[in-house]
Amino acid sequence: MKMTGNTILITGGTSGIGRGLAVRLHEGGNKVIVAGRRKELLDEIAAEHPGIDGLVLDVADPDSIAQARETVAASYPELNVLVNNAGIMLQENILDPADLQIAEDHITVNLLGAIRVTYAFLPLLIGKDGAAVMNITSALAFVPLPITPTYNATKAALRSFSESLRVQLDGAGAGVQVIESAPPGVRTTLLGQQDSPNAMPLDEFLDETLGLLRENPDAKELVVERAKFVRYAEANGAYDQALAMLSGV
Repeated sequence: MKMTGNTILITGGTSGIGRGLAVRLHEGGNKVIVAGRRKELLDEIAAEHPGIDGLVLDVADPDSIAQARETVAASYPELNVLVNNAGIMLQENILDPADLQIAEDHITVNLLGAIRVTYAFLPLLIGKDGAAVMNITSALAFVPLPITPTYNATKAALRSFSESLRVQLDGAGAGVQVIESAPPGVRTTLLGQQDSPNAMPLDEFLDETLGLLRENPDAKELVVERAKFVRYAEANGAYDQALAMLSGV
């Protein structure tokens, strides 16, 4: 992925990693469209960072995705990068029947939302210079955090989808790069980690992630140092140790 001169759509871009990427990529000389459910937050970002545009998009709503796709096709014909970042992360007790709704919401937003958005916007990317899809998964796709079981499962599934997407696009000669970013815990409001000393400061995560991409524009996967223990735990024979650590035992 080239680092400048892109037209980039970022879902879930009103907070956390999505917003951080939007600002950094905008400052780096890209046209950035931030998509999210709340228009007031989109307007706030656009006011604070002139040149960033907002797009109302609820990834859990197929009609909203279809409408956003038509808006982007008409207003941003040069779109060449899609960042699937929208997601939720909530604790879940599998012994509580009421938490089934939490599980279903994770699947709808984190997995089905990303798949639907990819199907909708991918045709707009094909044939564009520097076309890319970046999917934000998680180090927890490799070793789960037991208090967020369906979140972990959706990120593992999105990783698998990304792998298949890459192979299909390469086989078709579509010219679209597929990049997976697998963050560790980052200091954002996701799961209330904004003040956690155990989570990576957002600016440090953005510095390292964009640095990795700058060093290797053809990267398939972006893994910061802080995520590597969990990411490679199984390969290194440390899976049980990593799971015990994430289980708090």
